[in-house]
Amino acid sequence: MTLSTSPDIPVAATGRRAPVDPKRWPDVALLPRASALRTAIARGLVERALVRMPLRVRHGDGHRRIPRPGVPQDDGPTLTLHDPAAFHRRIGVDGLIGFGESYMAREWDSDDLVALLTVLATHVDDLVPAPLRRLRGLWAHRRPHGDRSTIEGARDNIQRHYDLSNELFALFLDTSLSYSSALFDTLPATWDALTAAQHHKIDRMLDLAGVGPGTRLLEIGTGWGELAIRAAQRGADVLTVTLSEEQRGLALRRISDAGVAGQVTVQLRDYREVEGRYDAVVSVEMIEAVGAEFWPAYFTALRRLLAPGGSVAVQAITMPHERMLATARTHTWISKYVFPGGLIPSPDAIARESAAVGLAITHDTGFGDHYAETLRLWRERFVDDPDSVDALGFDGTFRRMWELYLAYSEAGFRARYLDVRQLRLVATGQDGEASR
Repeated sequence: MTLSTSPDIPVAATGRRAPVDPKRWPDVALLPRASALRTAIARGLVERALVRMPLRVRHGDGHRRIPRPGVPQDDGPTLTLHDPAAFHRRIGVDGLIGFGESYMAREWDSDDLVALLTVLATHVDDLVPAPLRRLRGLWAHRRPHGDRSTIEGARDNIQRHYDLSNELFALFLDTSLSYSSALFDTLPATWDALTAAQHHKIDRMLDLAGVGPGTRLLEIGTGWGELAIRAAQRGADVLTVTLSEEQRGLALRRISDAGVAGQVTVQLRDYREVEGRYDAVVSVEMIEAVGAEFWPAYFTALRRLLAPGGSVAVQAITMPHERMLATARTHTWISKYVFPGGLIPSPDAIARESAAVGLAITHDTGFGDHYAETLRLWRERFVDDPDSVDALGFDGTFRRMWELYLAYSEAGFRARYLDVRQLRLVATGQDGEASR
């Protein structure tokens, strides 16, 4: 996919925002229509929330809003509003989608983007006064019907993200091309430790699933093939399925280069279309793309495809249950621009949906701090090489979108709003496994 480019001119250098391609980014290039009253209400709510938080707000002209007494005035990250009117107008119309689009439009910046977003995530319940939360439906957009993860819709949703460009992902991922949380020996992490930490994560997943010589393994969500390669190197026979043509092509080459092509089959297939029974089933951060409507189908497939005595290992990003319910039908900035059709589940939802099909969780370990460090390393790598991103045909607006996505995700883990967990599931009633 090739995106048209536009000059990325800093606001501070020119006194104006850089141009945004209206064909590629229509909702960023143009301000939404909004009444003066709606914008004023948004401004009042935003200022009321921000003034209570440990951060500083500056206008582009250097004007500083003084926080209320009791709130640190010289500590915390700075939110700099280059265009306060546009910032409040977008939020008044589109809520947090408008907040993200305002960043893409260069209407605001921060001296520490992750720290700012961490403050906001930590105080997420303070952003809207409690009496107004019941009116969420008046301003929060519903998810587009076309983003539903039906068999046809899932292919389109996956391709909109993972088929952007293999070269793009290679710019910020380590040599394993693992696009999920690593598991480090020590924190904070370094770039040099990332590949070993990704292998540590993969190996623990394979251990949970009991993968060894002769294991018939099904992997749901191929990525770029690293887990399949390491499973084959253990002596397993692997079927791995993906909906990304770009990923499949590169995974096949990497599997061949690793010398395990005879043990690994890579199919372009939806998990609901897979047949057979497998000694082990592994799925790394794929459930987030399924969507709540299809979680029963996902867990039914896991149970149906599992051979007697086998084990399922799942790595999943999670969020608290009440927050999951609040966002389940909401069209967010992430679902609009980054991951259409998905929803991060709660641990309660995973437990309920797995139990409903006869799967019991026998192991559950969280390591959200490790995801925050993984994302930090990816983000730093990405922002340090803008010329290579531009050379692939992506423009400055895309770079700001991707930086915000990585920073937004990192902040979620640093604020404990998000977690990542590795789980082992077995069929209930099998040799007492479920009671372990």
